[in-house]
Amino acid sequence: MLETVDLQQVMVLDIETVSQQATFDELSDLFKELWAHKVRNTLEAEQTAADVYPNAGLHAEFGKIICISVGVFNQRQGQLGFRLKSFAHADERELLIAFSNLMQAQPASLMLCGHNGKAFDFPYLCRRMIINGLPLPAQLDVWGKKPWEINHLDTMDLWRFGDFRSYVSLNLMAAALGIPSPKDDISGGDVYRVYYEENDLERIRVYCEKDVLTTAQILRRLRNESPIAQEAVSYAG
Repeated sequence: MLETVDLQQVMVLDIETVSQQATFDELSDLFKELWAHKVRNTLEAEQTAADVYPNAGLHAEFGKIICISVGVFNQRQGQLGFRLKSFAHADERELLIAFSNLMQAQPASLMLCGHNGKAFDFPYLCRRMIINGLPLPAQLDVWGKKPWEINHLDTMDLWRFGDFRSYVSLNLMAAALGIPSPKDDISGGDVYRVYYEENDLERIRVYCEKDVLTTAQILRRLRNESPIAQEAVSYAG
Protein backbone atom coordinates (compact mmCIF):
# COMPACT_ATOMS: atom_id res chain seq x y z
CA MET A 1 0.00 0.00 0.00
CA LEU A 2 1.34 3.40 -1.01
CA GLU A 3 0.10 4.93 2.23
CA THR A 4 2.53 2.80 4.23
CA VAL A 5 5.59 4.28 2.51
CA ASP A 6 7.57 6.57 4.82
CA LEU A 7 7.93 9.74 2.74
CA GLN A 8 11.02 10.74 4.72
CA GLN A 9 12.71 7.69 3.16
CA VAL A 10 11.85 8.83 -0.39
CA MET A 11 13.95 10.95 -2.75
CA VAL A 12 12.14 12.45 -5.75
CA LEU A 13 14.36 12.81 -8.81
CA ASP A 14 14.32 14.28 -12.31
CA ILE A 15 16.98 14.74 -14.98
CA GLU A 16 17.37 17.00 -18.00
CA THR A 17 19.30 15.76 -21.01
CA VAL A 18 20.57 17.07 -24.34
CA SER A 19 22.46 15.67 -27.32
CA GLN A 20 26.20 15.23 -26.75
CA GLN A 21 26.98 17.80 -29.45
CA ALA A 22 25.17 20.94 -30.51
CA THR A 23 24.81 19.78 -34.11
CA PHE A 24 24.90 16.57 -36.12
CA ASP A 25 27.93 17.85 -38.06
CA GLU A 26 30.03 17.86 -34.89
CA LEU A 27 29.68 14.10 -34.47
CA SER A 28 32.41 11.70 -35.49
CA ASP A 29 31.77 9.75 -38.69
CA LEU A 30 31.06 6.64 -36.61
CA PHE A 31 28.39 8.32 -34.50
CA LYS A 32 26.85 10.00 -37.54
CA GLU A 33 26.40 6.54 -39.01
CA LEU A 34 25.08 5.10 -35.75
CA TRP A 35 22.58 7.93 -35.27
CA ALA A 36 21.37 7.64 -38.86
CA HIS A 37 20.85 3.91 -38.29
CA LYS A 38 19.03 4.57 -35.01
CA VAL A 39 16.44 6.91 -36.52
CA ARG A 40 16.14 5.49 -40.05
CA ASN A 41 12.65 4.03 -39.48
CA THR A 42 11.22 7.10 -37.76
CA LEU A 43 12.09 9.80 -40.29
CA GLU A 44 9.23 11.54 -42.04
CA ALA A 45 9.30 12.47 -45.72
CA GLU A 46 12.23 14.70 -46.62
CA GLN A 47 13.69 14.45 -43.09
CA THR A 48 17.33 13.57 -42.54
CA ALA A 49 19.18 12.21 -39.52
CA ALA A 50 20.62 15.70 -39.01
CA ASP A 51 17.12 17.21 -38.83
CA VAL A 52 16.14 15.07 -35.83
CA TYR A 53 19.48 15.20 -34.06
CA PRO A 54 18.10 17.58 -31.37
CA ASN A 55 16.15 14.51 -30.16
CA ALA A 56 19.38 12.61 -29.49
CA GLY A 57 19.24 13.68 -25.84
CA LEU A 58 16.46 11.13 -25.32
CA HIS A 59 18.94 8.30 -25.86
CA ALA A 60 21.73 7.69 -23.34
CA GLU A 61 24.13 6.48 -26.04
CA PHE A 62 23.83 9.79 -27.91
CA GLY A 63 22.94 12.21 -25.13
CA LYS A 64 24.25 13.56 -21.85
CA ILE A 65 22.82 14.75 -18.56
CA ILE A 66 23.08 18.47 -17.84
CA CYS A 67 20.93 18.69 -14.71
CA ILE A 68 19.81 16.40 -11.89
CA SER A 69 17.34 17.75 -9.35
CA VAL A 70 16.36 15.86 -6.23
CA GLY A 71 13.95 16.54 -3.41
CA VAL A 72 13.37 14.99 0.00
CA PHE A 73 10.47 15.23 2.42
CA ASN A 74 11.07 16.44 5.96
CA GLN A 75 9.26 17.69 9.02
CA ARG A 76 9.65 21.36 9.87
CA GLN A 77 8.03 22.51 13.12
CA GLY A 78 5.33 19.87 12.81
CA GLN A 79 4.65 20.68 9.14
CA LEU A 80 5.57 18.54 6.15
CA GLY A 81 8.36 20.20 4.21
CA PHE A 82 10.22 19.50 1.00
CA ARG A 83 13.87 20.37 0.30
CA LEU A 84 15.29 20.62 -3.20
CA LYS A 85 18.85 20.37 -4.44
CA SER A 86 20.21 20.47 -7.99
CA PHE A 87 23.37 19.47 -9.81
CA ALA A 88 23.71 21.40 -13.08
CA HIS A 89 26.92 21.47 -15.09
CA ALA A 90 28.15 21.36 -18.68
CA ASP A 91 30.72 18.75 -17.59
CA GLU A 92 28.58 15.65 -17.23
CA ARG A 93 31.18 13.62 -15.35
CA GLU A 94 31.62 16.33 -12.73
CA LEU A 95 27.84 16.52 -12.32
CA LEU A 96 27.54 12.74 -11.93
CA ILE A 97 30.36 12.59 -9.37
CA ALA A 98 28.63 15.24 -7.25
CA PHE A 99 25.34 13.34 -7.49
CA SER A 100 27.08 10.07 -6.64
CA ASN A 101 28.66 11.63 -3.55
CA LEU A 102 25.21 12.68 -2.36
CA MET A 103 23.82 9.18 -2.89
CA GLN A 104 26.72 7.57 -1.00
CA ALA A 105 25.70 9.62 2.03
CA GLN A 106 22.16 8.17 1.87
CA PRO A 107 21.01 4.74 3.10
CA ALA A 108 21.05 2.00 0.46
CA SER A 109 17.36 1.44 1.27
CA LEU A 110 16.42 4.98 0.17
CA MET A 111 13.46 4.86 -2.21
CA LEU A 112 13.74 6.81 -5.47
CA CYS A 113 10.66 8.34 -7.08
CA GLY A 114 10.24 9.88 -10.53
CA HIS A 115 7.63 10.41 -13.21
CA ASN A 116 8.41 7.81 -15.88
CA GLY A 117 11.55 7.27 -13.83
CA LYS A 118 11.60 3.51 -14.32
CA ALA A 119 11.64 3.83 -18.10
CA PHE A 120 13.74 6.96 -18.49
CA ASP A 121 15.48 8.77 -15.61
CA PHE A 122 16.79 5.79 -13.62
CA PRO A 123 18.14 3.70 -16.53
CA TYR A 124 19.50 6.82 -18.25
CA LEU A 125 21.45 7.72 -15.11
CA CYS A 126 22.84 4.20 -14.88
CA ARG A 127 23.94 4.14 -18.53
CA ARG A 128 25.62 7.54 -18.37
CA MET A 129 27.43 6.64 -15.14
CA ILE A 130 28.77 3.45 -16.74
CA ILE A 131 29.81 5.37 -19.86
CA ASN A 132 31.64 7.87 -17.64
CA GLY A 133 33.41 5.07 -15.76
CA LEU A 134 31.61 5.63 -12.47
CA PRO A 135 30.18 3.01 -10.09
CA LEU A 136 26.42 2.87 -9.73
CA PRO A 137 24.93 4.15 -6.46
CA ALA A 138 23.34 1.32 -4.49
CA GLN A 139 19.92 2.95 -4.86
CA LEU A 140 20.12 2.71 -8.67
CA ASP A 141 21.86 -0.65 -9.04
CA VAL A 142 19.09 -3.14 -9.88
CA TRP A 143 21.26 -5.90 -11.34
CA GLY A 144 20.25 -9.29 -9.97
CA LYS A 145 17.41 -7.89 -7.86
CA LYS A 146 13.91 -9.28 -7.93
CA PRO A 147 11.18 -6.75 -8.87
CA TRP A 148 9.94 -6.48 -5.29
CA GLU A 149 13.46 -5.77 -4.06
CA ILE A 150 13.82 -2.62 -6.17
CA ASN A 151 13.00 0.54 -4.19
CA HIS A 152 11.78 2.62 -7.12
CA LEU A 153 8.47 4.47 -7.31
CA ASP A 154 7.08 5.83 -10.56
CA THR A 155 4.10 8.21 -10.45
CA MET A 156 3.18 7.44 -14.06
CA ASP A 157 3.32 3.72 -13.32
CA LEU A 158 1.16 4.22 -10.22
CA TRP A 159 -1.40 6.18 -12.26
CA ARG A 160 -1.76 3.34 -14.76
CA PHE A 161 -3.36 1.01 -12.20
CA GLY A 162 -2.32 -1.93 -14.35
CA ASP A 163 -3.12 -0.31 -17.72
CA PHE A 164 0.26 -0.50 -19.43
CA ARG A 165 -0.99 0.85 -22.76
CA SER A 166 -1.12 4.46 -21.70
CA TYR A 167 1.51 7.18 -21.32
CA VAL A 168 0.51 10.19 -19.22
CA SER A 169 2.76 13.23 -19.18
CA LEU A 170 3.64 14.96 -15.93
CA ASN A 171 1.86 18.08 -17.14
CA LEU A 172 -1.38 16.22 -17.94
CA MET A 173 -1.37 14.29 -14.69
CA ALA A 174 -0.77 17.47 -12.71
CA ALA A 175 -3.65 19.20 -14.51
CA ALA A 176 -5.99 16.24 -13.88
CA LEU A 177 -5.16 16.35 -10.17
CA GLY A 178 -5.46 20.12 -9.86
CA ILE A 179 -1.75 20.71 -9.34
CA PRO A 180 -0.08 23.81 -10.89
CA SER A 181 1.76 23.07 -14.12
CA PRO A 182 5.57 22.85 -13.98
CA LYS A 183 5.66 23.92 -17.65
CA ASP A 184 4.85 27.60 -17.01
CA ASP A 185 8.15 28.71 -18.54
CA ILE A 186 9.71 26.00 -20.69
CA SER A 187 8.99 22.34 -21.40
CA GLY A 188 11.19 19.36 -22.16
CA GLY A 189 11.09 20.18 -25.85
CA ASP A 190 12.75 23.53 -25.17
CA VAL A 191 15.75 22.22 -23.22
CA TYR A 192 17.96 21.64 -26.29
CA ARG A 193 17.37 25.19 -27.51
CA VAL A 194 17.78 26.82 -24.10
CA TYR A 195 21.04 24.94 -23.51
CA TYR A 196 22.75 25.16 -26.90
CA GLU A 197 21.29 28.39 -28.30
CA GLU A 198 20.64 30.48 -25.17
CA ASN A 199 23.36 28.93 -22.97
CA ASP A 200 20.98 29.27 -19.99
CA LEU A 201 21.64 26.31 -17.72
CA GLU A 202 20.14 28.18 -14.77
CA ARG A 203 16.77 28.34 -16.50
CA ILE A 204 16.93 24.60 -17.07
CA ARG A 205 17.79 24.02 -13.41
CA VAL A 206 14.70 25.94 -12.29
CA TYR A 207 12.55 23.97 -14.72
CA CYS A 208 13.97 20.66 -13.47
CA GLU A 209 13.26 21.60 -9.85
CA LYS A 210 9.66 22.44 -10.77
CA ASP A 211 9.27 18.95 -12.22
CA VAL A 212 10.59 17.41 -9.00
CA LEU A 213 8.23 19.45 -6.84
CA THR A 214 5.29 18.60 -9.10
CA THR A 215 6.13 14.90 -8.90
CA ALA A 216 6.24 15.16 -5.11
CA GLN A 217 2.83 16.87 -5.09
CA ILE A 218 1.42 14.13 -7.33
CA LEU A 219 2.76 11.48 -4.96
CA ARG A 220 0.96 13.22 -2.11
CA ARG A 221 -2.31 13.27 -4.10
CA LEU A 222 -1.96 9.58 -4.94
CA ARG A 223 -1.86 8.99 -1.19
CA ASN A 224 -4.97 11.19 -0.75
CA GLU A 225 -2.91 13.67 1.26
CA SER A 226 -2.82 17.45 1.20
CA PRO A 227 -0.22 19.18 -0.98
CA ILE A 228 3.05 20.55 0.35
CA ALA A 229 2.60 24.21 1.25
CA GLN A 230 4.71 26.60 -0.83
CA GLU A 231 6.24 28.13 2.28
CA ALA A 232 7.40 24.66 3.34
CA VAL A 233 9.53 24.24 0.19
CA SER A 234 13.23 25.04 0.69
CA TYR A 235 16.34 24.92 -1.47
CA ALA A 236 19.82 23.66 -0.67
CA GLY A 237 22.77 25.68 -1.86
